Amino acid sequence: MEIIRAGVAGAGAMGRNHARVYSMIPEAKLCAVYDADAGRAKAVADEFGTVPVTSLEELAELAEAISVAVPTVAHREVGCRLMDLGSHVLMEKPIAPSVEDAGALVDASKRNGRILQVGHIERFNPVLRQLEERLTRPKFIEAHRLSPFPNRSIDIGVVLDLMIHDLEIILHLVRSPVTSIDAVGVPVLTPAEDIANARLRFENGCVANVTASRISPEKMRKIRVFQSDCYLSLDYQEQAGQIHWRDGMSIQRAEVEVAKDEPLKLELAAFIASVANGHDPAVTGQQGTAALELALEITRLIHEQG
Repeated sequence: MEIIRAGVAGAGAMGRNHARVYSMIPEAKLCAVYDADAGRAKAVADEFGTVPVTSLEELAELAEAISVAVPTVAHREVGCRLMDLGSHVLMEKPIAPSVEDAGALVDASKRNGRILQVGHIERFNPVLRQLEERLTRPKFIEAHRLSPFPNRSIDIGVVLDLMIHDLEIILHLVRSPVTSIDAVGVPVLTPAEDIANARLRFENGCVANVTASRISPEKMRKIRVFQSDCYLSLDYQEQAGQIHWRDGMSIQRAEVEVAKDEPLKLELAAFIASVANGHDPAVTGQQGTAALELALEITRLIHEQG
């Protein structure tokens, strides 16, 4: 079995998590951690039994599969440089701060023949398999993603920080162009929006209502998807759900069986498998760009109203 040499660029809370998981995946060997703050890189490297490095060049020399968990504004610079140096990249979401930067990352991936996977982690949540297996034509989708203030990712608003997860899932499930958007958002603790709602209408008639907040006292990550013969209510956080369907003039309900697992472990294992086998990642740069484009349009509409 081929062991893939893995590395992490960015040793903040998210990067530390990636280092932790790489150190647990049998098919991967965590070989290096980089951060602009050398002390932080050393702390994470020491914790997970690897070495800190002081440049992207050193990181690319030691690792062929690299998670990029630096601030969003640096995604293009770091991601393109690593791919130009020959590494495959898992780019944390959002793929970039702008569609132009996202395009540059996709171009670098193609130019160098390197895999570019985008870290939309809910694609790897086991509950999503239930949606993919049971839904054929969604008519209405309702998603709620709430969390307390994270003290991270404050360089972006809640749409790019949290809502983008659900936007990517909805685009994946509906597979139809968006024809109209209504959006509202309110800044509370940061200059950008900290709570937001968007109502999306698709060309095939599906409607999605999406709410995200990072100022909630509780955590919630839920989605409900309705189609003509049933609806699914799923909880990403608890990895549990129910399916409801019509039986004559009554509504029946059953628990959905979900094989629980850590989504980040499944995400990084899929990235490592893509690198080992040379196949397309589960969430491509193009798909990450589509989610970004929708999130940026929602953000623009919110700011227009402000």
